[in-house]
Amino acid sequence: MKQILRDIWDALKGNEHDYTRIKLRKAILLLAIPMVLEMLMESVFALFDIFFVSRLGDEAVAVVGLTESLMTLVYAIGIGLAMATTGLVARRIGEKRPRQAAVAATQAIFLGLLLSVLFALPGVLFSRQILQLMHAEPSVIQLGESFTKIMLGGNAVIMLLFINNAIFRSAGQPALSMRVLLLANAINVVLDPCLIFGWGPFPEMGVTGAAVATNIGRGTAVLYQFYLLFQRRSGIQLVLRDFRLRFQVMWKLIYLSGGGVLQYLIATSSWIVLYRILALYKSEVIAGYTIALRLIVFFLLPGWGISNATATLVGQNLGANNPQRATRAVWFTTGVNCLYMAVITMAFVVAPQFFIGFFVHAEQQSSEVAISCLRIMGMGMVFYGLEMTINQAFNGAGDTYTPTVLNFVGFWMVQIPLAFFLAQKLHWQENGVFYAIVLAELVLALLCVIVFKLGYWKNRRV
Repeated sequence: MKQILRDIWDALKGNEHDYTRIKLRKAILLLAIPMVLEMLMESVFALFDIFFVSRLGDEAVAVVGLTESLMTLVYAIGIGLAMATTGLVARRIGEKRPRQAAVAATQAIFLGLLLSVLFALPGVLFSRQILQLMHAEPSVIQLGESFTKIMLGGNAVIMLLFINNAIFRSAGQPALSMRVLLLANAINVVLDPCLIFGWGPFPEMGVTGAAVATNIGRGTAVLYQFYLLFQRRSGIQLVLRDFRLRFQVMWKLIYLSGGGVLQYLIATSSWIVLYRILALYKSEVIAGYTIALRLIVFFLLPGWGISNATATLVGQNLGANNPQRATRAVWFTTGVNCLYMAVITMAFVVAPQFFIGFFVHAEQQSSEVAISCLRIMGMGMVFYGLEMTINQAFNGAGDTYTPTVLNFVGFWMVQIPLAFFLAQKLHWQENGVFYAIVLAELVLALLCVIVFKLGYWKNRRV
């Protein structure tokens, strides 16, 4: 027990380790703990924003919702670049080539800044027209034009947060990613109410204040990231001479990130289609599904943290020419993730009312739908844990297109047709959609295991 506590403290401090040599159990613990906390920080950021904005009324919430839907593409590209960065940097670190890791990191930063300009210019110049295309009401456009302009115009801080944190994680320093988001959250939590409501000496900016607070928080965190990246303790050390274009490395990043972007877009677009199917029924169905889904996503966060640890371990061990250890790391982390998901499954299946009760009253019609959704979809948590871990193993190996194909098969060829068939043809209504999600995750998990065991990912060169 004392050793475990020491390892936990070591993980939070972020001491440097060689993850290609230390015991796998310790490596997973050291990587996963800060990564899980990092995921929780991401969730808290969004929760605080909507908590304060909701005090301004439904139109303000609509502004945030519409703008966030536009930001989905920014997130997709940021996540795709982060996946590519992880694959390249982790492999170079495993090869004991920190200078080349630094070069890959600088090219990822260059690419992120270049792509952010493509979103910033139309966002700043045409924010009103963009909201009109989203069919926003005139009052919402009037209220939210500045919010949308600031969020899209400042999207570079989101890109850089994703990319720089991926550099820290793949270099074996996930505690730094956690600290960066802690700083961003702290600034956001303090500035949000001050700038929204005009507390103290601050101006009352309404919903625009939320955008300003968010960008100041993230921007400060990015500056802190660069300070760390120019220090040796970040796992790799950037130097000014690395900040020049290297087209061969840039092309690798573009190719690898393409798979990451498609993974994200395939998954998110399939959920939009599911919402469209559920929209055929009463509004309480949408409300109940949304509540249950928020709960499920929240409890999936630790699983995503464990999966991110898998990507780092695979990349570094393949770089160290030790595919056997990379394979053991994947199966070990998969077992840990599935065990955690099994506990969540038991909680959701046995006592869904307990969790739903925090959001809606038992007499509300949406409560019944949410309980049913949580109980049914809870049965697929273990499959999701297995699938997400192995997909991240592929990403860590630099094979971002295999998960893309698997996601397309699971979500678009199985989940969506099955949801429509069960809901409409068999008249299972919303429960048909929930069962389709579980069955699709089962199929996707089995496909992931089969493809992983074929072993092609071990020979991927990046």
